[in-house]
Amino acid sequence: MKRLALFAVCLLFACAASAQERFPLWQGGVPGFEARASIPEISKDYWTKHVNNPSVTAYLPDAAKANGTAVLVVPGGGHTLLVTTSEGSAVAEWLNQRGVAAFVLRYRLFREEGSPYKLDDARADTERGMRFIRAHAKQFHVDPQRVGIIGFSAGGELARMVTLSPPVAARGKGDSIDKLSARPDFSILIFPGPLHAAEHVTPDSPPIFLAAANDDQCCSQPPIDLLNAYRKGGASAELHIYRAGGHAYNLGERTDLVSLKHSPRQIEDWLSDSGFLGHPAPSTSPHLDPQPKAK
Repeated sequence: MKRLALFAVCLLFACAASAQERFPLWQGGVPGFEARASIPEISKDYWTKHVNNPSVTAYLPDAAKANGTAVLVVPGGGHTLLVTTSEGSAVAEWLNQRGVAAFVLRYRLFREEGSPYKLDDARADTERGMRFIRAHAKQFHVDPQRVGIIGFSAGGELARMVTLSPPVAARGKGDSIDKLSARPDFSILIFPGPLHAAEHVTPDSPPIFLAAANDDQCCSQPPIDLLNAYRKGGASAELHIYRAGGHAYNLGERTDLVSLKHSPRQIEDWLSDSGFLGHPAPSTSPHLDPQPKAK
């Protein structure tokens, strides 16, 4: 009996481990930086540094809940570190609860002290992450045409670039994964930073959800600028500017403000209204009843 119970516990841990498997984005290391792939990362408290072998960690939802949508999760950290907990694993678990497969990206940090990397290297990692999900869509049981991205702060900058800017050149000779599209089918930018590349918004640009706190001195203006660009380009956008909350309120776990605690529900509502949670998007055509006549 004890052996049976022990086996059940081991099986439970095995299932949990298989649901959070980590995959390098390039086998053998990034082309041109292969020798750095074996340099160990450093993780402590809420952060990770020294990323030299970019990767995604797959968080897969329960099969009974899975709806075929996937999201690349891009943590922030000012390009000096990665907030791999509250802007990484916690977000992935939140998405899993809604039937969405999540892939937490660990990208190279061009502002970390002594870093040999540039912004384009972080962009290349993000684009490779998008392509990796599509290349393995069958393995992860996701629809390659329903792959989105969510980015926080510096991760929001990268999410913006992969959404609206031409991709950087493939690393090395390129491979079959590099031939796939890196552009997300939808984008969620939470207090994104000001960095961006050349971009052009058209009616075909991916639908976008934008959010920030008004008193965020760093990152309240970029979502407003993006909304204006989307309105001018005729693309679909939704913006939430909260009256207060500062920077890095994440999914509302670090604030007493009720509006920010409820902010994840607004993301969920937008995903639902956009048709990414397993059912068709509702019509956006006005269908309000006429105002009753005064008697």
